[in-house]
Amino acid sequence: MIQDLQTTDLSAKIAQKTARIAVVGLGYVGLPLGIEFAKAGFQVLGIEDNPAKAQRVNRGDNYIFEDQGALQGLVEGKKIRASSDYDLLRDVDVIIICVPTPLTKHREPDISYVASVTDHIAKTLRRGQLVVLESTTYPGTTEELVLPHLSSSGLKIGEDFHLAFSPERVDPGNKEFHTGNIPKVIGGVTPKCTELACKLYGQVLDEVHPASSPRVAEMEKLLENIFRSVNIALVNELAILCRKMDIDIWEVVDLASTKPYGFMPFYPGPGLGGHCIPVDPFYLTWKAREYDFATKFIELAGEINANMPAHVVTMIVDALGTQRKSLRGANVLVLGAAYKKDVADVRESPALRIMELLIKRGALVSYNDPLIMEITLGSAEELRSVPVSDFSRYDCVVIATNHSVYDYERVVKDSKLVVDTHNATRSKGSAKVFVL
Repeated sequence: MIQDLQTTDLSAKIAQKTARIAVVGLGYVGLPLGIEFAKAGFQVLGIEDNPAKAQRVNRGDNYIFEDQGALQGLVEGKKIRASSDYDLLRDVDVIIICVPTPLTKHREPDISYVASVTDHIAKTLRRGQLVVLESTTYPGTTEELVLPHLSSSGLKIGEDFHLAFSPERVDPGNKEFHTGNIPKVIGGVTPKCTELACKLYGQVLDEVHPASSPRVAEMEKLLENIFRSVNIALVNELAILCRKMDIDIWEVVDLASTKPYGFMPFYPGPGLGGHCIPVDPFYLTWKAREYDFATKFIELAGEINANMPAHVVTMIVDALGTQRKSLRGANVLVLGAAYKKDVADVRESPALRIMELLIKRGALVSYNDPLIMEITLGSAEELRSVPVSDFSRYDCVVIATNHSVYDYERVVKDSKLVVDTHNATRSKGSAKVFVL
């Protein structure tokens, strides 16, 4: 009876928007999510291990570059604040976990961040709280890792506290779809957990779709990213073949896209970047071994996509060869260090790998990116973004990231050679432009 009253109390708080929300991890997922809840009228506490980031949030400084104007007003209105103190979690009603889930150097899941945060929560967990994991992970994490940690507090799932998995869906730089209008999938450990979590997200999002379990929701998220990884690998492989056959892969994809059914366009590129697509599929590959199952499509796609930077370097070598120049000693300018157009994020960026390979082979590498002023390569070599006032001083200009700010007509006009990995120049038939 007491448990039922606690559940009813939390449900009422959510409906009245008096529930206190904590978001753990104020990165590309957590900070925009916290802002959405605060905009909807909830009191939001952000927990961030990096004190400098917490201080920036408390100054209203949105370092995620999404909804820039909102954070300042929410901070001034005392709807959102940040701290590095996990003890504050005992005073909130809902805890949403948005921490990184990278791969180890052996390409196995690194869920240490999730485990650490869960340990913190278990120490302060009290009756009536709802915990939601948003970090992308392998099927089973919520019930096999998070639930036992939280249950060690002595509280009972579905009665004393509630737990659900709701995969993040973030597409940095997307002007049409953002945290506030992307549909949410939610899978609770018990039906009551699902009900409460759906009610919570339903207060700030237009669409909420319940899953039958956390495992289903965890697998659904992986399917989203595996779908993209496999299809990008397919078109990347075709791009390599089309180049050998002197066929324009971009024209091929455009023509295939005229079919009104059964085809979805994917485009080639220099490799995959960001936290999700190059990383998440391998969470399932790792988990599948537990069932003596080999995920061949996933692993092959990963191999093809991982080899694309090396293919770009081969294109650069071929381009320089047309002017009887060697890669060793050549001045190469790389346009773009970010993993994606108009985004200030270098995580898993293929542009960085291209630069590493070029330097390893003796090229003199410079880069320009208006959003990323300095980078550190895998060799610990540090580079700073250079001005792009004179393209002609470089032996080759490589378009690694197709930022909107670049004047591609000028790039083609002023450069000696251009290697275009995104078809940004839309050049056809130019002897000095080599398009992936």
